[in-house]
Amino acid sequence: MRLEESDARGRLQAADHGVLCTVHPIRGVDAVPAVFALDDLGLTSCLGVPVDKVKPKSSPHLQRQKNLDGDPRATFLVEHWDPNDWLKLWWVRAELKAVVSPESQLVERLTERLTGRYHQYTNRPFHHVLVFEIDRVTGWTADG
Repeated sequence: MRLEESDARGRLQAADHGVLCTVHPIRGVDAVPAVFALDDLGLTSCLGVPVDKVKPKSSPHLQRQKNLDGDPRATFLVEHWDPNDWLKLWWVRAELKAVVSPESQLVERLTERLTGRYHQYTNRPFHHVLVFEIDRVTGWTADG
């Protein structure tokens, strides 16, 4: 059953992580697990994904950023799976567009939300935060 947009947004907000999908110019869909924070204070809803210094990386300019440089479209997927009760299955998809030069106030709000959600980020160990405008949020649930 299709979720109402308000329910889909609520489930997105409550999720602690998801999968960020960008478009690689050769491979197509490039999916990576990611943590995130939401901002609904402005005229548009935004989602922030950190590029942190906590987990080892070969470079702070990750493939997802390179993909976004070529195509700003992205999708963020969160879901719930229960192998014993399929009536508890659901997923939510946020259709996104990367913000090339986000306002510093927006980045600060997303940074604050990230540090509040994940104790590993208390000291703000970020190279930067990828910022996306949320174009649409849709979802599905088995329990209609």
